[in-house]
Amino acid sequence: MGIFMLVLWEGLVRAMAIPPYILPGPILVAKTLVSDWGTLWPALVVTLTITLQALLAAVLVGGALALLFSLSRWIELSLFPYAIILQVTPIVAIAPLIIAWVDDVDVSLLICAWLVAFFPILSNTVLGLRSVDRNLLDLFELYGASRWRTLLELRLPAALPYFLGGLRISGGLALIGAVVAEFVAGSGGRASGLAYRILESGYQLKIPRMFAALVLISAAGIAIYLLLSLISHLLLRRWHESALGEER
Repeated sequence: MGIFMLVLWEGLVRAMAIPPYILPGPILVAKTLVSDWGTLWPALVVTLTITLQALLAAVLVGGALALLFSLSRWIELSLFPYAIILQVTPIVAIAPLIIAWVDDVDVSLLICAWLVAFFPILSNTVLGLRSVDRNLLDLFELYGASRWRTLLELRLPAALPYFLGGLRISGGLALIGAVVAEFVAGSGGRASGLAYRILESGYQLKIPRMFAALVLISAAGIAIYLLLSLISHLLLRRWHESALGEER
């Protein structure tokens, strides 16, 4: 189907004589990707660096907050509403404020991407920590297991599939947050991400380069999702039903 759509796209562009500054064909986009690789590759590295840093920060902060929420209901009731507020507030609306308040552009982009990425990890991990089999909890209590031992040996393993599900969602959201923040920042120079290259290409009417940058963003998102899916499969394949079903 993918090959068919590409052939149809190329055929329509040629048959209707659509100029490349309106809609380039996939062959021209591929040629541009090769010819402009020296410009696009450094931009891809910048965007991926921000994305991975934001994802790591989301894992650390979201995981730590989820543990706190599981240990104290009062902490959860006090802080979780603010996490929801950050999640439902469009990043486009608050990114200009963050960029204005933070002197370092890279740090401001990292914060924007992190704000988008951390909530799925937080909410999924909290759900996993609270979705433990009650019979197993009673068994741990019967044997006198401490609160910390119950957390380490029962709650965390039970929450792992939920955490990994949130991680797969956050991987794509971190990339989206990084790209949106780059659009808002509009920072130029050598150390610029793919979003700025898209803006630059639009100003210069280099539409094939714009499409090439979009292809790289999509490919990066797919690669991140596949990598996180592989990690999830490797961690769950020997004991969790979701991964055992894949084996069969």
